[in-house]
Amino acid sequence: AVNGGCPCNAQLMADVGPYNMLLGETKDYSGGSQSFEQSNKTFSATFPEGFAFECLEVFSGPPNVLFKWRHFGPYSGTFTDKNGKQYKGNGEIFNLIGMCLAKVNEKLVIESLDIYYNPEDMIKPLVSTLVDTSQATLGGDEADGKTAGPGGCQSGGANCSIM
Repeated sequence: AVNGGCPCNAQLMADVGPYNMLLGETKDYSGGSQSFEQSNKTFSATFPEGFAFECLEVFSGPPNVLFKWRHFGPYSGTFTDKNGKQYKGNGEIFNLIGMCLAKVNEKLVIESLDIYYNPEDMIKPLVSTLVDTSQATLGGDEADGKTAGPGGCQSGGANCSIM
């Protein structure tokens, strides 16, 4: 689950892709409108030198393993937002911090992952330097009402759907 949303299984993650599942709908990214392949291409172009993941600190041991993580890499490529605007990285290291609760069984096999972080912390730094400044939005559109909640799978009672 992402940010307390409904549980999503590994098959769904494999079908929609990790970026789409974990980001969902934000002001500048639409996980629901990109395929797994499209999202992978977007972020491969954004982080052409790689985008690593590491565990920073473990707070508790099995069966409920709580840990702090970091996703990081040099933003040296170009990010294309959901409206087709392109933004150029400056090579600085991009850092995204979050928490995860991994529930494991007696054989230490992961049974569930609950991931917590702010999806806007992933996208907002990527949209700071437009490649073509003629595409700049006048007056901003922060309150356009077209953004959804906390990424990924949205709770919907018995019917849980992606994005």
